[in-house]
Amino acid sequence: MAEDDGARNRWNPDDYDDDHGYVAAYGESVVDLLDPKPGERVLDLGCGTGHLTAEIAEAVGPSGEVVGIDRSAEMVREARENYPDLSFQRADARSFHAREPFDAVFSNAALHWISEMDQNRVLAGVADALDPGGRFVAEMGGTGNVHRIVTATLAELDERGHDATHPWYFPSVGEYAPRLETHGFEVRHVRLFDRPTELDGGAEGLADWLSMFGDSLFAEVSDDEREAVVAAVEDRLRPDLFDGETWTADYRRLRFLAVRSE
Repeated sequence: MAEDDGARNRWNPDDYDDDHGYVAAYGESVVDLLDPKPGERVLDLGCGTGHLTAEIAEAVGPSGEVVGIDRSAEMVREARENYPDLSFQRADARSFHAREPFDAVFSNAALHWISEMDQNRVLAGVADALDPGGRFVAEMGGTGNVHRIVTATLAELDERGHDATHPWYFPSVGEYAPRLETHGFEVRHVRLFDRPTELDGGAEGLADWLSMFGDSLFAEVSDDEREAVVAAVEDRLRPDLFDGETWTADYRRLRFLAVRSE
């Protein structure tokens, strides 16, 4: 959930859980697709604060094992506090090496934080971490994800003379499935779908979202100007994304299940 790279995002685990709990809530259906079984070893790539890791651990039971990894030291620290009996490691998905093979690798809302240039390193590592026949189940932002929010923010920054760029990697089915196949995976299920997502926080929901996830967009912006930019972005998006009480983000997700070839 927090496997960022490139322009780094500053993660606040408390705000993440309190104001953005929908990330883990929507991830429960990805756990269903994983369908973890008792006795399995599962790697949770980009585990965030560990809530989905704990769900998987409950499913695999005492005879199984789940390891959560995340690049964010703050997220790993929070996950360890939340679930002291589980294993969490600070590790970079681009260079992680498993000591023992896993039956499955799981990832929710993390892969899009990794640049397109580094995706092949991640997929090679995932393939290396899996036993033959092991499965890779993940959900990430897909093409067009939060398009309105990103477009409005970049337009406002451009008008103010800032040269910000799109910070995430949101691939299409036709782009990502061949990547998986190149790394020895057989794609069993892949789907790109719209998932309009109501943001927590009422009238502050969009500002909270930009505060949590938008650091790289505002890397060159002072704190004082950032507040003004966010207010202007809200004005741009209010007619389409705010109903008077709740902001709804224009999420699109790419979800897949792939199996490492024998």
